[in-house]
Amino acid sequence: MSNTHLAQRPTTEPATILRFRDRQYAADLIAAAILEFDLFSYLEQHPEVSFTELCQHFDWQPRPADVLMTLCRASGLIATAPNGGNHLTDVGREYLTKDSPWFLGPYYRPIADSAVLKDFVTVLRTGKPANWQAKSDGADWHESMKDETFANSFTDLMNCRGIAFGQHLAEAVTPYVKDRTHVLDVGGGSGIYSSTMVARHPHLRATVLEQAPVDAIARREIERNGLSDKISVASADMFSDPWPDIADVILLSNLLHDWDIAEAQSIVDRAVAVLPPGGLIIIHGAIINAEKTGPLPVAEYSSLLMNITQGKCYSVTEYRDFLRPHGFEMHPYQDTVGDRGFLAATKPS
Repeated sequence: MSNTHLAQRPTTEPATILRFRDRQYAADLIAAAILEFDLFSYLEQHPEVSFTELCQHFDWQPRPADVLMTLCRASGLIATAPNGGNHLTDVGREYLTKDSPWFLGPYYRPIADSAVLKDFVTVLRTGKPANWQAKSDGADWHESMKDETFANSFTDLMNCRGIAFGQHLAEAVTPYVKDRTHVLDVGGGSGIYSSTMVARHPHLRATVLEQAPVDAIARREIERNGLSDKISVASADMFSDPWPDIADVILLSNLLHDWDIAEAQSIVDRAVAVLPPGGLIIIHGAIINAEKTGPLPVAEYSSLLMNITQGKCYSVTEYRDFLRPHGFEMHPYQDTVGDRGFLAATKPS
């Protein structure tokens, strides 16, 4: 198959279509806050309560609690003061506190028994991901990916949006990669991001780092795109196996948001270890702003991620915190397409 289609990016914006799917779980998370925890009445009674105090009171784990509070801020329901105190906005006070004459809690009661809402209650309290798409007989996403049938299906899901995401990313990073030679695409799935990168920048070569059975899927897809001479696949567990040290660009696309802070930090640390001085890290995905007030579509998508994975959508500040101990030069965040964007950072020479 010719790879010419990889270099022809679409001319329209897919965000509206993607948002229908990305926000799928957000209503259930807000419903859990209203119906199961009565969060907003508690905030009315305890203005300027800290995040730590909220977690202690409701017995929440920090990762999912952060996703909920970010969604509430992005939705204009709460605000967080510079000192960390949380309080209701006028909208939150008028419509989400039980004593208000305009309380809208009953509007959410029809979904009180939804499987996704119940899973959110469990995730908030345990920090553990729920079953894939809330199926009672399913494993969480990470375990599911070890099954070949599921891995093929999920790769198709990622590919259908990854081609446009990858094309826009490849175009946007042009100033950063014009003098680079090799991209290591960690957890690169089918290799769609490597494929769009080398299609846009023929001077680049790439290696996709993936574990079985996804490594075989990547080889198949790369061959189908006619790029086997430009892109190789390294079969490895990114947490326990050695990484190739052949790249001057490491791409972490839609990867760190699948993991909790400790695991995400370990991925970044391993990337730094194999990157030469002056090398580049590109972090791509749905990224929360530095203030954790939005964008709303990303905060909504984070609800889905925190339910089915061990991660969430991290903020610009959190990603910088992952790299700060290594002294990286951070470049400004840039939007690409579909509510996604990237951060680039250069390793000290």
